[in-house]
Amino acid sequence: MSGGRAAELAANLADVRARIAAACAAAGRDPGDVTLIAVTKTFPASDVRLLAGLGLTQVAENRDQDARPKAEATADLPLTWHFVGQLQTNKAKSVAGYAHVVQSVDRARLVTALSAAAQNAGRMLECLIQVSLDDEPGRGGAAPADVAGLADRIAAADALSLRGVMAVAPLGAAPRPAFERLAAVAADLRARHPDATVVSAGMSGDLEEAVACGATHLRVGTALLGGRRAIVR
Repeated sequence: MSGGRAAELAANLADVRARIAAACAAAGRDPGDVTLIAVTKTFPASDVRLLAGLGLTQVAENRDQDARPKAEATADLPLTWHFVGQLQTNKAKSVAGYAHVVQSVDRARLVTALSAAAQNAGRMLECLIQVSLDDEPGRGGAAPADVAGLADRIAAADALSLRGVMAVAPLGAAPRPAFERLAAVAADLRARHPDATVVSAGMSGDLEEAVACGATHLRVGTALLGGRRAIVR
């Protein structure tokens, strides 16, 4: 079973990397400048191990209750864990214990909570500001006009490192105009904070548009792992 799954994941990874290479060629970019992150939500730690064996060690989760057990079960692997979901402040302590990157920072209270949690854990957390590209409050994200102030807070916080921006394309709309807006926000941020070079955008269905608009990190789930599975607890 694991052998069949390993072959399936290897084929999927080859397909995704081919798509990224083609998108980079079309955009005149180096594929080496684009980081692929596997979004493993609803999939078991065994899949994380198989992907790591294939050389994919950047992993993302969007729920703390799923991420923490997987991180603990794969603690022997050289993984970089990204937290990409909406994060409540009361979960900051837990997430700061295993995540290396929090991509969904979108409000000042969360900056304060993460800074305190990371400091107490003796860790440094890389942070991306999640930028809202639509008017859907349930999806999280800071308004573009609020990014500069939030960035200054992160940059000044103890145990946090400002690395860039993240966004999700709006539902039911062409992704490219949204990713172009994100690119403009990212450029403004880099002018104020030159080290904030990460632009996390693009998923299974729109990674080509994200690459064309300058994304440096892609968060891919379905194209790598298949359709979502029911979580077994």
